[in-house]
Amino acid sequence: MSRATVIIVGGGVTGLSAAYHLARRRFGRVIVLDKGPVGDGSSSRAAGIITGLLWSEPGVLARKKALALYRELSEELDGYRFQDVGCLNLFDPLSWPERERLLPLYERLGAPFEILDAPEMRRRWPALHLPDDIIGLYDPLGGYSEPHEYIPALVQRLHQLGVEIREGVQVEGLLERGGRVYGVWTASGPIESDAVVCTVYAWTNVLLRSVGVQLPVKSFVHQRYVTRPLAAPVAIPAINANPYGGYIRPAHGGRLLAGMETADREEYRVSDAAFHMSALSAPAGIADEMHRRFSNLVPALATTTWESEKVGLLTFASDGEPILGPVSRLPGLFVGVAFHSGGFAYNPVTGMLLAEYVADGRTSIDVSAFSPDRFDPADVEAYLAKTVTQRDVVRRRH
Repeated sequence: MSRATVIIVGGGVTGLSAAYHLARRRFGRVIVLDKGPVGDGSSSRAAGIITGLLWSEPGVLARKKALALYRELSEELDGYRFQDVGCLNLFDPLSWPERERLLPLYERLGAPFEILDAPEMRRRWPALHLPDDIIGLYDPLGGYSEPHEYIPALVQRLHQLGVEIREGVQVEGLLERGGRVYGVWTASGPIESDAVVCTVYAWTNVLLRSVGVQLPVKSFVHQRYVTRPLAAPVAIPAINANPYGGYIRPAHGGRLLAGMETADREEYRVSDAAFHMSALSAPAGIADEMHRRFSNLVPALATTTWESEKVGLLTFASDGEPILGPVSRLPGLFVGVAFHSGGFAYNPVTGMLLAEYVADGRTSIDVSAFSPDRFDPADVEAYLAKTVTQRDVVRRRH
């Protein structure tokens, strides 16, 4: 058993998952710091959809493990169950060839899939209304989690494992000495540690600038909605509805959950550690547009209205891939951020990988392609200096 102390900055699902895996390994003292209640940022605003059919080898391997871990957590966490309804990824004829080229990768890595035409999808899921030219890539292992079930169940388990969760603690910077990070500075003073894991997403560069590190990440406002209960539950998988610009899935209590991107909206720059996502708002008319657009796909949606709205931020790296691992020029600092729209989907495995980096210095899955060291500093500076819209970033959903 290690005597080390690890501080995890950020109590979203990535930080909580890292704490869980470190505690399971009995890796010393694990402290989670969050400026608000845990799960109060992007995690509670997530769709919770997961598919294993991503666009790179490390991504597919990581998601394969994440799907296995979700099923294990369903057995371990009280009050949580992974909803294994499958995940249907939709494409139009123009976008399909790019994904079709990845099918040999899925076959080689053992990620199961089915290619479905519109008549077959309508046969399997009569609640869907699909144009004849839509192609479906179905992931039978996919599904979704309900954030309001998963987060408290994970927190309860962390308390049982002895993790210290300190809410209402705002981290203002990192402590550095002799070229090594050795803790954090808070409003109440310093807290020293052997390692610091940064999982604060949209606040990443605000925190890292205290030690002269910047990463090429951009954040974009995203909105998702949950309906009032329908007369009868709608039997559909979780759907990444790419031709419709969003996603839709079943939700608790016979509801539907849907979200849609706003492609022309400029990035949202977070410049202050005190920023809270309650300051965000959805564009006027977006809820009505979503209802109209997705009622064409799931006609049952037309029989109900939105009950709730949540607005948060998605964070993308310049190349669209996650940023995960140690910062080599600052021993003691580890980063896990920028999981495009799939941070919730990744979290069981990203927590595992961060724990492996901290405890072992290496990972059981090769995710060196996600290293924070992969970016040229001049490219980072140029990327951060320009303003981009959401349509400018790599479109990657869950």
